[in-house]
Amino acid sequence: MKKTRKPKAVVVGGSIAGVSCAHALIAAGWDVVVLEKSCAPPSGSPTGAGLGLDPLSRKFIESWLRQPDPLNNSSLPLTIDQNQATDAENKISWTLTRDENFNFRGVHWADLHGLLYGALPPHTVLWGHLFLSFCISDDKASVKVMARVLENEEVIQVVADLLIAADGCLSTIRRNFLPDFRLRYSGYSAWRGVLDFSGDENSDTIIGLRKAYPELGKSLYFNLGSGTHCVLYELQNKRINWIWYINQPEPELKGNSVTMKVSSNMIEKLHEDAEKIWVPELARVMKETKEPFVNIIYDCDPLEQLFWDNVVLIGDAAHPTSPHGLRSTNMSILDAAMLGKCLEKWKLENLASALEEFQSIRLPVISKQVLHSRRMGRIKQGLALPDRKTFDPKTATPEVCQELQQKNMPFFDDVPSLVDCT
Repeated sequence: MKKTRKPKAVVVGGSIAGVSCAHALIAAGWDVVVLEKSCAPPSGSPTGAGLGLDPLSRKFIESWLRQPDPLNNSSLPLTIDQNQATDAENKISWTLTRDENFNFRGVHWADLHGLLYGALPPHTVLWGHLFLSFCISDDKASVKVMARVLENEEVIQVVADLLIAADGCLSTIRRNFLPDFRLRYSGYSAWRGVLDFSGDENSDTIIGLRKAYPELGKSLYFNLGSGTHCVLYELQNKRINWIWYINQPEPELKGNSVTMKVSSNMIEKLHEDAEKIWVPELARVMKETKEPFVNIIYDCDPLEQLFWDNVVLIGDAAHPTSPHGLRSTNMSILDAAMLGKCLEKWKLENLASALEEFQSIRLPVISKQVLHSRRMGRIKQGLALPDRKTFDPKTATPEVCQELQQKNMPFFDDVPSLVDCT
């Protein structure tokens, strides 16, 4: 009896989307190699920040980790979604909306990545491997990927049945199929930071913060000012995650990243502005945070397709999105899980059918979620929309404020067809 060859996939990008793909495809019976240009896994005090995981993403992560404890031990519950207005002049806040059935969990990017990476078989991720190019065979049966080993400059070749582009919102692989593709600048950027208060639990800053935000540790706080807003929640291991969105002209990006280097003068201005706009307890957190950084917020209009022959886009390569619906990481994890289920169902001999089904299931979901997240961002930043007045948290009616809630995200509770495949 002839032994069936195991299908093989090459994943470009070793972030959460890439390592999630590795898990999903290994579970589907595939061999997987992940090419990542970073020379080593994140360690020490990596850049990155907090994210929120929805119940379905957690379900898949726990299946890949084969137990729920590691994820629960690395995260904190976000059971409340609260939007509140802040009066900059009087330094007071009041609640606009409150949803006490918000079943997310907050986790640091590096902690989640570490869990997923650590549960992979050894040597699945090739660190320090820079993707160079790919070539699809004439019969469309295989794809050849070239990469440079940064340690010695050697160029290697990997031949596989499927190439998965998990190389982020500035995807090099996507550019081969969509050379005229451009990201859309949102109109604002975001200061981000994580305050580590371990050893300082009884400091005036933390005591004051817990008094101003009494449900830290279970609540996702959105602070809305005039033409700006800020996100605040607690992470495991005594850390506070914050994001402050600021309307501004599009900055000039240098290099292949949407994260901008910041100067000491920029950080000083951040601290000064925070004192003018936010309550003192929140401004103090920003001031005491080491190494805050700036993300330029981009998204794009939904793509018309997610695959070409045996090359498929997932994660931010497939759907660059703004962060207002806590969707970026969740969409990436669900992309990976759905791709794995479709490949398992259709087998290698029906690869085109597997990718067609993956696209037909995911494209309607991610398209609506990207556009809804864009709308939420513009509302909360006080930016114009064609079908409504500019949002002002000081004068908004309770009915208008309901639109701020996370549960309005399309497919918030029900992702079509995905559960059928689990």
